[in-house]
Amino acid sequence: MKRLVLQHPGLRPASVNAFEQLLGVAPTDVGPRLAQWSLGQIDETAVRDLARREAIDWAVLDRPRRLADFGLMAFDMDSTVINIECIDEIADFAGRKAEVSAITAATMRGEIRGFEESLRQRVALLAGLPVQVLEQVYAERLQPNPGAEVLMAAARRAGVRLLLVSGGFTFFTERLRERLGFDWAHGNVLDIQDGRLTGKVGTRVIDAQAKLDILRRHADGLGLAPDATIAVGDGANDLLMMGHAGLSIAYHAKPVVQASTSHALNHAGLDGILGLFDDTRERLLAT
Repeated sequence: MKRLVLQHPGLRPASVNAFEQLLGVAPTDVGPRLAQWSLGQIDETAVRDLARREAIDWAVLDRPRRLADFGLMAFDMDSTVINIECIDEIADFAGRKAEVSAITAATMRGEIRGFEESLRQRVALLAGLPVQVLEQVYAERLQPNPGAEVLMAAARRAGVRLLLVSGGFTFFTERLRERLGFDWAHGNVLDIQDGRLTGKVGTRVIDAQAKLDILRRHADGLGLAPDATIAVGDGANDLLMMGHAGLSIAYHAKPVVQASTSHALNHAGLDGILGLFDDTRERLLAT
């Protein structure tokens, strides 16, 4: 039997009724944020089209799957675990946010090839900013995306190790590692001299290939096959690691990412990932 899972932070009864009419059968379970059906066959094209009209997340699960069957979950940071692109917010203090944001967006859409060169160009525009700006961005503008804490706690209970691997900066990845309980965090190093950003970044930039390499290294260290890993991201820079993982989840992601991953969440918070697994779905039905 296949399972259809619908999710939305405020699941409307009208949306559930629309799917009931489409499928010709009532859902097996309905909660404030999630509804599910068990069906022999599912017209995924019809489901996708209705989900778009209803502005709701959907997933067809072909077989039972437990979060506890995985050993490692890797996350991008900016716009995935957190609500901002850190480099864009830093650039705001230099009066260059629009310029940097345009490069960031084009890079994440996959329109600019060569993440390293893109990053170095953007960081160069930050030269001269006092290091205190980083603390201001963290304290005043950065927040975990909805459901992040719930997801991390559930993953730890299931025995899943947590990896943060970012094309952003260690100033933020290290703080999030401590704040959210990641086992490991990797990011790029901003060069600082005399209390100011020099406009340079470390010699090894974490680009798409580096993200893949880091995921592989940690999985190998845990003795995990790719099928026992999960990768979550939103931009083109995440595609290599997401393609390697056994399960890939596009979170509020660019179209190029959604087209290349196992599942996509566009409306639910990060805890919507729990709706994809038989051993954690009940928590969403109850809340």
